Amino acid sequence: MRRYGKAVLAAALALAVSGYLPAGGNRAKSGAGGAGGAAKNEVIIGFSSIPAHYDPLQGFGTNGQLIFSTLVETDVAMNIVPDLARAYTVSADALTLTFTIRADARFTDGTQVKASDVAFTYNTIKQNATSIDLSVMQSCTVSGNDTVVIKLTKPQSVFMLTVTQIGIVPEHLYNADFGLHPVGSGPFKLVQHDVDQQFILEANTGYYRTVPAIKRVVFLKMADEDTRLMAARSGQVDITMTSAVTAAVTKIPGYRLLREASVDNMGIAMPVVPVAGNVTADGYPIGNNVTADSAVRKALAYGLDRRQLCDDALNGFASPAYSENDGMPWWNPESVIQTDVAYAKSLLDKAGWIDADGDGIREKNGTRASFPLLYFAGDSVRQAVAMSAANQAKAQLGIEIRVEGVGSSDLLPRMFSEPMILAWGSSNPRTSYLLFHSSNAGRNDWYNPENFRNTTVDRYLDQALNAVSIEASIPFWRQAQWDGSTGTSMKGEAPYVFLINKDHLYWVRTGLNTGKQKIHAHGDAWPLVANLRDWKWE
Repeated sequence: MRRYGKAVLAAALALAVSGYLPAGGNRAKSGAGGAGGAAKNEVIIGFSSIPAHYDPLQGFGTNGQLIFSTLVETDVAMNIVPDLARAYTVSADALTLTFTIRADARFTDGTQVKASDVAFTYNTIKQNATSIDLSVMQSCTVSGNDTVVIKLTKPQSVFMLTVTQIGIVPEHLYNADFGLHPVGSGPFKLVQHDVDQQFILEANTGYYRTVPAIKRVVFLKMADEDTRLMAARSGQVDITMTSAVTAAVTKIPGYRLLREASVDNMGIAMPVVPVAGNVTADGYPIGNNVTADSAVRKALAYGLDRRQLCDDALNGFASPAYSENDGMPWWNPESVIQTDVAYAKSLLDKAGWIDADGDGIREKNGTRASFPLLYFAGDSVRQAVAMSAANQAKAQLGIEIRVEGVGSSDLLPRMFSEPMILAWGSSNPRTSYLLFHSSNAGRNDWYNPENFRNTTVDRYLDQALNAVSIEASIPFWRQAQWDGSTGTSMKGEAPYVFLINKDHLYWVRTGLNTGKQKIHAHGDAWPLVANLRDWKWE
């Protein structure tokens, strides 16, 4: 197996960051296209970021465990299946969860994974109140030698999805430095970490399931698109992310373009209340007199051609979006709408938005159908989506949208009163609760800045979150989107005008099989490697 010394990798990274990667150089090619029969058990990834730590008790690994085991996991169809737990049961009232730990699981220091390690992991997260939400967990205790019992204060349908995100740590090794010297029982182990430069994993030969065919994985930080493209062209990486702009005009000999579907959606968050002098807790103004009219929101929803948006903004490497969770088990397919410009215009006409002065922009009671559309400055994809939507809105509907790139610190004071492009995409339906429940309206974070409040939707969301299982919750999540009369979808109140789901795109060296992947959540880096244990060279 080819091995990289720290100095060699640091030098290669320095060249990459400076925008130059030598063809050939110190990097022999892997896989079927490799030179001189090079090893086929290593992969080098051009990655967008490097973790600051590898501590699952502080949130590492929530997009897929590489180093650690979880009690259960999700399969490609989002079913809950055993992992570290060889079996589990849930009581009829969903308040007691019992997990039996498999006997053949060992940490990479050789010690057996015990039920007490699981209890330590969960109780430490609960005690430290990290970003992992265990607020409904009352206790986590050990019963016998191999059994863990988790008791909840109330049912929470998404709790088992939270369980899939919690990597188990060894109690006897956990300390303040654990995040940089992690020991787990997952398919890989960390063997090298260079701050903000790279990290290297090796296969855990004692893994209790099939040991990964890829024995060594090098993650090189390549934060910008140009660096990643040059790395692929010069053969320095086996796989790396790319963009719709680059993918549309580029071919790289020895590489294929991998296109993975996602729920990585973009849409316009639309303030749904009028200006009334109200402010957030921090004094930011609330409300917009144009988008507060549901006719304007719904006209945009029906009047924008999403397929045209996909083609114009992302060269076709996207699909139309209709909700925050298209294609997930809890998505309501009835939220799909068809582009209907005539219907959109009729909504505006009936609501009194007309172009009285013939300048191409509608007005109502002296208020022009005009507003800014904010996006994160420097995000070219959001800018392209916003510009395409603005062009259509003016030409087709007589609505003027002024696209404006804004720094993140300047967005917060404006986002409760001005529409903006936001991106979501989660493997957990709790995101829908955070986005649309009235308890989250105007809380100075990115959830529900549009101040959407609907008592019927609140009831559905509460029923969904408090159901005894994911399966039992699905009808309520779907009704929250659209129940035939109201909902969060564009058929309903349309607080969001959903536009596109991005495809996640990668250059992959010929011969590298990345396996069957789950539908990707938001962000194209970590969802790609969630199934790294299944990758292989062919």
